[in-house]
Amino acid sequence: MSEDATCNIICLKWGTRYPASYTNTLYRSVKKHLHRPFSFVCVTDDPTGLDEGIDAQPFPPDPGYKEPGNWPGIFSKLAITQDGFANLKGPTLFLDVDVVIMDDIDCFFDYKPGENCIIHNWIEWHKTLFRKRPNIGNSSIYRFEAGKSGYIYETFIREFDRAHDKTQFPTEQAFLTYAMKKVNWWPYDWAQSYKRCCRPLFPLNLFVAPKPPKTKILVFHGNPDPDQAVVGFDDGKAHHKVLPAPWIEDYWKLDA
Repeated sequence: MSEDATCNIICLKWGTRYPASYTNTLYRSVKKHLHRPFSFVCVTDDPTGLDEGIDAQPFPPDPGYKEPGNWPGIFSKLAITQDGFANLKGPTLFLDVDVVIMDDIDCFFDYKPGENCIIHNWIEWHKTLFRKRPNIGNSSIYRFEAGKSGYIYETFIREFDRAHDKTQFPTEQAFLTYAMKKVNWWPYDWAQSYKRCCRPLFPLNLFVAPKPPKTKILVFHGNPDPDQAVVGFDDGKAHHKVLPAPWIEDYWKLDA
C-alpha cells in the first residue's frame, strides 16, 4: 500500500473473461472520481498489461478445496478480508472489474466509517410483491476495514462446507453477508443494476432502449457485460434482450 494512501480499492481478475483492459478502465475511472489518496490493488493470476500504478497481487493460498480448478474463484471475495493480505490496512472498497463509475465515489468511504457496507441485492420486481427483499448483499461493491476484518475470512474457513451448501447459502455473496456479522446497505441510488434499473421490462425492452440512471456506480451482474450493453445484447431469450446503450461509453470505454 502506498505510504500516503488513505483508502484502498481492490478488485479481482482471473481467467480469461475479463482482459486487463477492464481493470485499467476501472483504475482510470477511480482516479477520475475519487478525490483522495488511494491504493489500487488488483488480485490476479496474470498481471500482464495492467497500468502502471496498479498494485498486482497474487491470490491468497487455496483455503482447502479438494478438487483442482476451484481456486482462485468467487470465494476469493472472502479470502481477501484476511488480516495482513497484501499489507492492506484501513477502509477498503471492493469493486467488480465490470462496474461502470458514473459519478464521484468519495461517499463510499465517508458513509458509516469503520463499518461493513454492501449493496442490498436486487431481485426481480415480481418477487417483491408478497415479500421483502431478503437480507443478502450483492458483492459487486462492498467495504471492509483491512487489517481488522479477519473474522470474515475466519468464519469462511471455520464453516467452509456450510459456505458451499446452496440450501443454506445460495451464493457466495449470501455467505459474505452472513460472515460480515453486521452490514449496512449502501443508499439505494448510489449503486444501480443495469438489468434491474435500466433494462425496460418485457416486452418494452424489445422497443425501448435503456436510459442512463442517476447513480454513482452502475453494476453489471451476469449478462450483459458493459461492452455487450453498448452495442445491444440478445441471448435468444426475448425478456433478456436489450437494445444498444451507447451512452455507457460516456463513462466507460476500454483503454480510453
